[in-house]
Amino acid sequence: VQLQASGGGLVQAGESLTLSCAASGFNFDDYAIGWFRQAPGKEREGVSCISSSDDSTYYADSVKGRFAISSDNAKNTVYLQMNSLKPEDTAVYYCAAGPDWGLRVGIPSRIFGSWGQGTLVTVSS
Repeated sequence: VQLQASGGGLVQAGESLTLSCAASGFNFDDYAIGWFRQAPGKEREGVSCISSSDDSTYYADSVKGRFAISSDNAKNTVYLQMNSLKPEDTAVYYCAAGPDWGLRVGIPSRIFGSWGQGTLVTVSS
């Protein structure tokens, strides 16, 4: 089971980035895929998640209206479109697989696994 996040970079505040999470080694349809981030000195936090069963989604309050999650099951890839980026969005972003019920409880990171290598997003002011 492997997840690989990519697409990070350095952008200015107000700009956009799209992150990709490519999955391999497991049935993509069996798991919810979540995006998490960790800024220096802070705990990892759940950002967004998409379920495997009905494409329902979860967004943290801090990103609602700015980020959009989507999936392409044919490519085993989940995307995170990030718009109107702010300096406080600066972090290493990770994707992970977990149960669909995780969306109902705020996607706690402890119930997600198969953490891929993160991708760094830096937003300058």
